[in-house]
Amino acid sequence: MGEKWSSIKASDIVIPNLDELFNRDPYLKPYEYEIKKRYALFKDYLEKIESEDKDLDKFTRSYTEFGIHINEDNSVSGTEWAPGAQEIYLTGDFNNFNPMHSYTKLKNGKWKLYIRPNSDGSCIIKHLSEIIIIIIDGSGNMIKRLSPWATYVTQLNSDSDDTTYKQKFWYPMPEARYKFKYPKPNKPKSLRIYECHVGIATQEPRIGTYLEFAKNVIPRIVKQGYNTIQLMAIMEHAYYASFGYQVTSFFAPSSRFGTPEELKELIDIAHKNGIYVLLDIVHSHASKNTLDGLNMFDGTDSCYFHDRLEGEHPVWGTKLFNYAEYEVLRFLLSNLRWYIDEYRFDGYRFDGVTSMLYYSRNFENRCNDYYDNYFGLNVDVESVIYIMLANHILHLYYPEIITIAEDVSGIPGLCRPIDEGGFGFDYRLGMAIPDKWIKLLKEVKDENWNMGDIVWTLTNRRYMEKTVAYVESHDQALVGDKTIAFWLMDKKMYTHMSVLSPANYVINRGIALHNMITLITHSLGGEAYLNFIGNEFGHPEWLDFPRKGNNNSYHYARRQWHLVDDENLKYKFMNKWNSAINALEEIYGWLHSSPVSFHIN
Repeated sequence: MGEKWSSIKASDIVIPNLDELFNRDPYLKPYEYEIKKRYALFKDYLEKIESEDKDLDKFTRSYTEFGIHINEDNSVSGTEWAPGAQEIYLTGDFNNFNPMHSYTKLKNGKWKLYIRPNSDGSCIIKHLSEIIIIIIDGSGNMIKRLSPWATYVTQLNSDSDDTTYKQKFWYPMPEARYKFKYPKPNKPKSLRIYECHVGIATQEPRIGTYLEFAKNVIPRIVKQGYNTIQLMAIMEHAYYASFGYQVTSFFAPSSRFGTPEELKELIDIAHKNGIYVLLDIVHSHASKNTLDGLNMFDGTDSCYFHDRLEGEHPVWGTKLFNYAEYEVLRFLLSNLRWYIDEYRFDGYRFDGVTSMLYYSRNFENRCNDYYDNYFGLNVDVESVIYIMLANHILHLYYPEIITIAEDVSGIPGLCRPIDEGGFGFDYRLGMAIPDKWIKLLKEVKDENWNMGDIVWTLTNRRYMEKTVAYVESHDQALVGDKTIAFWLMDKKMYTHMSVLSPANYVINRGIALHNMITLITHSLGGEAYLNFIGNEFGHPEWLDFPRKGNNNSYHYARRQWHLVDDENLKYKFMNKWNSAINALEEIYGWLHSSPVSFHIN
């Protein structure tokens, strides 16, 4: 591999366009050494992949080798990484769950499987066969696991006491596989994002489906003038109420909404309507589940994660990836390419980036010099390198990709190119904006709102780093909080939203402020705008998924579309206002226009 970049003197490390970064933010100049060393580690990892696997493209598409696959001759092959295992077997309904098909141990903790076709030339494993991996761990214990590379997992029917997910081999006949019909749309100049959740997108108190979303919700999105959808909670998660943030099977789209082919159809229909489709990708942590998750896959406390307390998220109670582990990089980078290659997603919103960046798993202002916080001992360099690798391979192989970072810390360079010394994201979420609106509504009378202070919050962002502005997202709607409309109008929304009822001050004020908050945030808050499903018409109340604490009710885990569809209700006024703003932005393009100077008197 030659001399490692990280062993080169910092003064001799060349980042092609580093001066651009310093010109944009001179406060970064004192941290040139740290930025160069970070870049050197990134280059080291790239060269290690080229040295060990000989092919970056193949390495980041390892889903073609790992997991279970049917070959052209109907034989079965597969690869798993389980460094703590003594033996591995593939079982399932195809062999009556007998551990008779063993994996062969290779170097570096990898295991290889090969099963001949049946004597009649057919494949031994059929579509929707149940599959279980049997592992004999280092202590001789036999444990049952799902493949980390499983592409389809399901729960038994709701009447069963067993709620764990089962791996079902997804290999439909060619005629049953969805064939994409429409080309991908061009990348929008102005991102107008509709953040949505398939499961809550139905009026009825139940879980919605991919096909229902495609049929019923995409037309609404188009009519409202949004050109991008951001799908949340797609990666399979055993606990529905986690909003998709406790992922159990990373390569499997959630079966509670439908099949993989139906998700493909949803995305294809979005593309037909000129809509970009982003996936909320959760690589910041994972579920602690063992029977149907990644945790303790090979029987050890580590494998894909850090061991002991280092592998535990102190707040979320989830597992933390070991980004320094070569095979973890293979898994996660391949996961990114899988959803684009297989499902034709157009980009990602990276969840929990702040948690990845800092060992404390949140941002803490520990230093006298504020910028020291971004380069001090609290920074998780391994996570930073993974983020750079992820953005590098995505923009290398998919030039039209969009990546968005959820970061509350404001770390500089997050949305600057890697060859400038940045992290490589395209956009960051403007997370201070919704906090500002909630604080005003909770604590300050209308007449005391300071416009200069509001505009400062809306425009206070990293120079030349694109920001996604939003009034509220799913975070603000989740139980424990409530929508902006409900903060403004509260219980009056139950009794005074009819156009036939006498005018009500609370409702009139609420609708007016809701509209103006949307307008000023849309026009000043960033280079993209995001709206959470239903908030375009002032959806009331909050979001609460079925769980024991609410008697497994779906009442607050749905969208009340009848409110905006009823011409006798005032929700239509907020809906039309929202649509008009998007239409106006389409004409004038303020989201992608150059920044201007202005003065507030």
